[in-house]
Amino acid sequence: MENLKVAAIGDQFITSSIFEAAIKAHINRPVEVKTRDLDWPEVPFFSHDGPAGTEIKEYSGNPADVAEILADADALVTHLAPVTETLLAGAPKLKFVGVPRGGPVNVNIEAAKKYGVTVCNLPGRNASAVAEFTIGMILANVRRIGAGHAGLKQGVWRGDLYRYDRTGDELSDLTVGLIGYSHIGQRVVRLLKPFGAKILICDPYVQVTVQDALDGVEQVDLNELLVRTDILSLHARLTPETKNMIGKEQIAKLREGAVIINSARGELIDQGALVDALSSGHLGGAALDTFESEPPAQDDEILALNNVTLTPHIAGASRRVANYAAEQIVLDYGRFLRGETPHNEFK
Repeated sequence: MENLKVAAIGDQFITSSIFEAAIKAHINRPVEVKTRDLDWPEVPFFSHDGPAGTEIKEYSGNPADVAEILADADALVTHLAPVTETLLAGAPKLKFVGVPRGGPVNVNIEAAKKYGVTVCNLPGRNASAVAEFTIGMILANVRRIGAGHAGLKQGVWRGDLYRYDRTGDELSDLTVGLIGYSHIGQRVVRLLKPFGAKILICDPYVQVTVQDALDGVEQVDLNELLVRTDILSLHARLTPETKNMIGKEQIAKLREGAVIINSARGELIDQGALVDALSSGHLGGAALDTFESEPPAQDDEILALNNVTLTPHIAGASRRVANYAAEQIVLDYGRFLRGETPHNEFK
């Protein structure tokens, strides 16, 4: 039997060596693995402003640089490599592309269908990591951890944070509203319950589970969620429907002093409206892991505000995610080779 040829294109998070180890552990056929590692996250990925033009987004590297490794490959497993129509046309043996991300936006899906290439992705691969991170962001804001840290780093002892009018609240006294109730949203709910917070859910496509309903989790429409919420946490996918779904009108409905947490996508929020509400004091704070433009420009107004906690899109980053993602996408490749339906074939 001829050896399979698999291109494993990693980066500095899910490295090619992690992909290769998963291939050798789970593919029970002779396999020749060709490896390459891209520069992300040391070098930011391209959106629609890179060498692949507008047919794909959120990819690392130049399509021309991966053409050779794909030319005779039977399969590609990658996190962020660009997969354009030109590359697919130049890889006649390629029949499987595995991208362990929530959405394979670095792959030209229509071109893959045209050339008969099966594409698999991995929804929810980092749900546990993002949910933990979300809880951390909530606590950092409502308990003033971020403000206290920032003060001490600047040589200021923020004893004023013990004042009644400046100190934080406890989650047991607050209402947390989640927009989005898929893999991540459900895990956030699970982690929130022991704190005793009131939990509201808004998701028109997913019904609250029986157990969550029994535990007092309420499913409401967006307007009701906004007017009742102290902490708004976003977990929706970015689509034309959800882009800028939290704008001036929606922010105005939030309670005075409310906090917004965004570990999903920056474009879910109208950042200009968010800056205005934070500057005016209508919002008590925000914790952002994602931004409209990444990285944000050095003169971005959001960076100058004192009532924000900012992190560089790392909510989904953990060592477990890297190993789990590689293993699961390779297991789907194994199913594909056996003629079975992959668990996460992207349609």
